[in-house]
Amino acid sequence: MKDRIIQAAKIFLKEKSNVRQVARRLGCSKSTIHKDLSERLKMLDHGLYQEVSSLLEINKQEKHIRGGNSTKRKYQKLKEL
Repeated sequence: MKDRIIQAAKIFLKEKSNVRQVARRLGCSKSTIHKDLSERLKMLDHGLYQEVSSLLEINKQEKHIRGGNSTKRKYQKLKEL
C-alpha cells in the first residue's frame, strides 16, 4: 500500500495529471487514489504531501473548466455525426 501511495504521488506530480488519470494508470478507483493523496500520504511523506496538495487544489479550481470542455467536445462529436 505504501508503494502505491508514493508511486501515485510521483505520477501525479510528474505528469501534472488528475486523480482519474492516475487511478486508470494504477488500476485503482479514483476514490482510493484521492484518499491516498489527500490523507494517507501525509503520514508517509509530509514534504511530498505538500506538493501534491497544492496540485490537488489547482485541479479542484479547474474542475468546472474541464467538465465544460468535455461537454463541448461531446456535443461537437454528436453534431458531426
